[in-house]
Amino acid sequence: MVDAVDEVLNRIEQQKVEPDLPDDVMALPLLQMAYRGQVKLTPQQMRAAIEALPFENPKVSAVAISHMSDKSFAAALERAIERSQSPHVINRPALPAPTTIEHSPDELKGPFSRFERRF
Repeated sequence: MVDAVDEVLNRIEQQKVEPDLPDDVMALPLLQMAYRGQVKLTPQQMRAAIEALPFENPKVSAVAISHMSDKSFAAALERAIERSQSPHVINRPALPAPTTIEHSPDELKGPFSRFERRF
């Protein structure tokens, strides 16, 4: 009986042996090998590959397309440099001068109406 249990345990240990992953494999090929069933990844290896994927293969989200020749690009660059060195001009209407209101001292001695208590 003990020999049968040992034999079953040895078979289980032999099945647990996982193939070693190559050192130079990147996340995308590793994940492709995993979903094709070529390798069996541990949950930690799977999570690490998923997290590393955006850093190894960045996505292109915006591309600028321009039809500039060498001279027009140089001219545009010179104009931008000149604009950056000039002082900034802010266009806004002038504010009116503040007005002052004179109050008599008797008016200021009493309680202010907004601070009166209402019961």
